[in-house]
Amino acid sequence: MEGLKQKIMRFRDWIKSPRGKKSLYVGLVVVLAGWVLFRFAVIGAQNRLQIFNPARDMASRGVPVQVLQLHSAPGVVREPLTVKNNRAYVSGARAGLLRPGQKVGDGEIVSVSSNIDLDTGMHVVRTRGVADGLQYALFRTTGHFIPVYAINNGAVFVVRDGLAVRTPVTVSRQDADLAYVTAGVVDGDIVVLSRIQDGAKVRVIK
Repeated sequence: MEGLKQKIMRFRDWIKSPRGKKSLYVGLVVVLAGWVLFRFAVIGAQNRLQIFNPARDMASRGVPVQVLQLHSAPGVVREPLTVKNNRAYVSGARAGLLRPGQKVGDGEIVSVSSNIDLDTGMHVVRTRGVADGLQYALFRTTGHFIPVYAINNGAVFVVRDGLAVRTPVTVSRQDADLAYVTAGVVDGDIVVLSRIQDGAKVRVIK
């Protein structure tokens, strides 16, 4: 015990001496410099590892999107009609979408009045062989059909040079699922089906 006390006293005296103080300062500087070098080494290692960052990945590779490549093809748009006793009433705008001979359920349209019915203020659509209730008049044609959800405010996003470009389109007819587009797109256009922003870099999901 006495020997330990003597060692402590000698160490304290050495610390108080000019040589001891100088050694202590040098040691602290070496430790601090070592810590700084260690931190730089850790940061460099992290940068080399290129830790995955989703936002950075999308910015560099593009936002993954589902797409539809357009080709002119046969399709069907369904116009709803509520029929009773082979008769239906529609607005003027909807009357322009219907024509005699158009298939409705198990029957067909016989005529579409050009004049407004004075009792209802609507146009009368007469059918033949159609059951009462909600039915659908089928409009068949060949052209470009795009899912309704891909059209926003009269425009779709088309992939051009890896970017989603907002493109206005003309929709002639549509139902709950499909829109018949007659202007704004052509065969081969790649329409984005996912939510995206104009000008965003995109990556097509195969």
